[in-house]
Amino acid sequence: MTEHIIKAFDADLQELARMVAEMGGIAEKQIADSVAALARRDSKLAQGVMTADAGLDRLQREIEERAILTIARRQPMAVDLREIVGALRVSNDLERVGDLAKNIAKRVVALGSDLYPHNKVIRGVEHMADLVLAQLKRVLDAYARRDVAKALAVWRGDEAIDAVNNSLFRELLTYMMEDPRNITFCTHLLFCAKNIERMGDHATNIAETVHYIVEGHPLVDERPKGDTTASATVAFPGQ
Repeated sequence: MTEHIIKAFDADLQELARMVAEMGGIAEKQIADSVAALARRDSKLAQGVMTADAGLDRLQREIEERAILTIARRQPMAVDLREIVGALRVSNDLERVGDLAKNIAKRVVALGSDLYPHNKVIRGVEHMADLVLAQLKRVLDAYARRDVAKALAVWRGDEAIDAVNNSLFRELLTYMMEDPRNITFCTHLLFCAKNIERMGDHATNIAETVHYIVEGHPLVDERPKGDTTASATVAFPGQ
């Protein structure tokens, strides 16, 4: 960010950046804690994820209020305006990541403390979450440094997350068709995996925002996407 004649303007931009960074830290912890709660069947940790989501919501509202006030006071143009719009966009994506983590936590509470019949798929969910968490960390660093190349690497890396999600989807459907007693457990895991995949989409959104801030125009290339679960059909035995 460039230094401005009006020091208060720099202070406004720096405070927006600080709040976005704080949101990023909370969102990262929400992802890690929600998936840890799922793997350990830890309802108490899941409740903590749900409670902490209010902090993300509060920060998102504060960023929105400060951004609007800064635009009204400073009437920024060009890159200065993109900086503020970018902070708004990133905060919205991080707030949605928190909501998705809260959704996983709700599933943990619904599942209770019963042992999972297939720990292998839990490990698959953990692996996908690790990929998403790494993507989010990288893209937040790209945002802080205004590093377009690093942001584009995140943007291109979303297909790897989709591939893991597709594999989990097929595996969970197999378990459901093999034994109807698996249906409740596997359905919850399908939704958890989809929530994690959506977190990866929000990391990709942030990468696109970094490009917009620095370059002054949106990415025109088609977003790389490998998720086939939305259009999949299931053929259960006897159908």
